[in-house]
Amino acid sequence: MPYSEAVDSRVLLRRLRDALAEGGGGQERLDRIVRLIATGLVAEVCSVYLRREDQWLELCATEGLKAESVHQTRLKIGQGLVGRIAESAEPINTRDAPSTRGFRYMPETGEEVYASFLGVPIQRLGEVLGVLVVQNRDHREYTDDEVYALEVIAMVLAEMAELGAFVGPGPMAIAAQHRLPFYARGLVGQEGVAEGRVLLHEPQFVVTNPISDDPIREYARLHAAIERLREEVDEMLAADYLTASGEHRDVLQAYRMFAQDKGWVRRMEASIDSGLAAEVAVEKEQSATRTRMSRVSDPYLRERLHDLDDLANRLLRLLAGVDQTLGREIPDDAILVARNIGPAELLDYGRKLKGVVLEEGSVGSHAAIVARALAIPLVIQAERITREAQNGDHILVDGDQGVVHLRPEDGVARAFREKIEMLADAQQAYAALRDRPATSRDGVTLQLHMNAGLMADLPSLPKCGAIGVGLFRTELQFLVRSTVPKRRDLAALYARILDAAGEKPVVFRTLDIGSDKVLPYMKRQDEPNPALGWRAIRVGLDRPGIMRMQIQALLRGANGRPLTVMYPFVADLGEFEAARELTLREAARECALGHPPPAELRIGAMLETPSLAFAPDRFFQLVDFVSVGGNDLKQFFFAADRENERVRRRYDTLSLSFLAFLEGVVARCAAHGATLSFCGEDAGRPLEALALAAIGFRQLSMRPASIGPVKALIRQIDIAEAKAAIHQARAAGAPSARPALDALLRREGFSA
Repeated sequence: MPYSEAVDSRVLLRRLRDALAEGGGGQERLDRIVRLIATGLVAEVCSVYLRREDQWLELCATEGLKAESVHQTRLKIGQGLVGRIAESAEPINTRDAPSTRGFRYMPETGEEVYASFLGVPIQRLGEVLGVLVVQNRDHREYTDDEVYALEVIAMVLAEMAELGAFVGPGPMAIAAQHRLPFYARGLVGQEGVAEGRVLLHEPQFVVTNPISDDPIREYARLHAAIERLREEVDEMLAADYLTASGEHRDVLQAYRMFAQDKGWVRRMEASIDSGLAAEVAVEKEQSATRTRMSRVSDPYLRERLHDLDDLANRLLRLLAGVDQTLGREIPDDAILVARNIGPAELLDYGRKLKGVVLEEGSVGSHAAIVARALAIPLVIQAERITREAQNGDHILVDGDQGVVHLRPEDGVARAFREKIEMLADAQQAYAALRDRPATSRDGVTLQLHMNAGLMADLPSLPKCGAIGVGLFRTELQFLVRSTVPKRRDLAALYARILDAAGEKPVVFRTLDIGSDKVLPYMKRQDEPNPALGWRAIRVGLDRPGIMRMQIQALLRGANGRPLTVMYPFVADLGEFEAARELTLREAARECALGHPPPAELRIGAMLETPSLAFAPDRFFQLVDFVSVGGNDLKQFFFAADRENERVRRRYDTLSLSFLAFLEGVVARCAAHGATLSFCGEDAGRPLEALALAAIGFRQLSMRPASIGPVKALIRQIDIAEAKAAIHQARAAGAPSARPALDALLRREGFSA
């Protein structure tokens, strides 16, 4: 009997709901469901495979295959037709399964007698939880109506799985959602460790009643939510700060276009017609969008699909009647979990968070910059974390290793707490060194400065033992706003920063934007390689209006006090001369306007490109100081993108070729009397800091938490011995000084 004469999806869904409401355990429910689906779709076989661990599917219920194969038959993701469906998140419909590409014969199931095969993914919000299959002996291709009906049923099964409807003792423990321990390995965004409870940036909504008998009511609910969504987008577009053209406005115009898209709405209406509640209809469309996103490599198309995904999230919140911005309490031990997050949103949470875990993001992203400024442990690119985590889950974040333990076992939690206690004990020991100099056993003194980017960083200055701020990132104040900051606001901020620092020096780096730091109100440049493109000082010199305004704000904020300004990403003498001339011209203009001149104006440059090390002598004669920007310099020296995990760890800061290059910079600065410092992640690693001291650096700038460990090592070591170890390694033809310095520390009783 053809499907159209058997039953429509609404009748089948009502029967499913009744079957789910009956008593019994998870296995009994699933057994009833496969029998019901087989009858409703006139199929001789109906089977449900559920995901087990990460890469396996297990046959958990069947009507038609051999009963003894249940919980015995397992397939890897990508293996067989069922595995292909789980991998691709797309249906497979074939009249001749054995001859279809990828078919795998499982003799224990007895399925060899069934020719036709239809399988669809059981998925929720883009995450495949399992596969639903029907089969028949006849060589037949299932109709579009049958495929759609099975997809609708699979959506309901996904919602019920989320609610734990199929959980049971023994083998059915695999149906438990959000209960088992979950481990994710990501990338280090910001070092540090934290233990706490999950706070989802975008809480997931579990639909308790995925089936509806009243499509008219669901239409009304959907259209009311869509209308409110369109109003929200229009309100954002009408906001004063978005009246000017720009990329931010272009994004919202795209939002408006998608929100008005009739095809998007029709697809959700069709799902309601089939018997789904409005929320599940939205989730079905969202799952399809996320599946497409996973296959698209083009950045523009991915961004547009991300817009659709975000609209679906907003629509779900409106349907649920939830405003996540109101009345939401942040627990004391909150660890934020999100797919991604903007700098302004992260700043809204501020220091209330103990850690952050992102499913996306990059080491140079805005969120990573803010996390470093707030000294919050951050792990990025932690796959599936938003799917697995729920509000309140116990979570361990190891930003030092880039790993996350969700719902950890007791043994893992105990070991983690021991690490936290050891780090706390070490911090107490470092605190005792706060007011002592970083002077080695042989009398070499290093000046240790801290990096900062927010006013909130300044209280760390007296606590961490830094003698000043070696790098204040001024771009954060530009990144977290929707419009260009006003000069008076920036001047007031810079004044407060200098007030908070007191007598300690502050080095202000001028606006470092471009590459991975794009202002929301500036048009994004379509560049094949943004890290080597229009960024930092290049933007400032090509758009001097913003640079002049910032220099004026710095001069007014100093208000007669000493002022130190540094330009980022200077590649040659001409760029430095142009920026220096602009600054001196603005200083003279401010003085002519009656503003007090700085007591001392020091102008420096960041050496982040190898080219600047070979600049003419005039550069080293003009510059007051040079700060080696180690993060960028290393990626350009080794031609290894620091965002690319495949290559960035292959190259060592203690490579003798890199150290030889840095020694050349030390010699040129010394020859012309230019002060030299090293700024970056490597400056805050004790072994790397020791090597930098050994080749002649006397100023290092790092995150506040690194100053204690670096100072503790320097005070107990002989710099001359480290220098000798490097020379011996070079004489022996070694590629890196790391083994030699490791051996030195072991002889001295330290671990590297």
